[in-house]
Amino acid sequence: MNRMDKMNNGDEAEVVYGDGEFHVVRPGAYVKCAVTGVNIDLDDLRYWSVDWQEAYATPEASLKRHQEKRPS
Repeated sequence: MNRMDKMNNGDEAEVVYGDGEFHVVRPGAYVKCAVTGVNIDLDDLRYWSVDWQEAYATPEASLKRHQEKRPS
């Protein structure tokens, strides 16, 4: 088993989301979308919130969450 096999163990990863990049804290293969609950492969992760430390499967899911959290 090589290093990449250990990282992609099929479990949910723990990730810290930063500006333009994210860091894997606990290795895994995916994270969950905060809006839809679907699994997002780390290789496909493109949308997240730094402020709320959440991942989103699609730009629509990201927009929905931002609209929900926007002050009234």
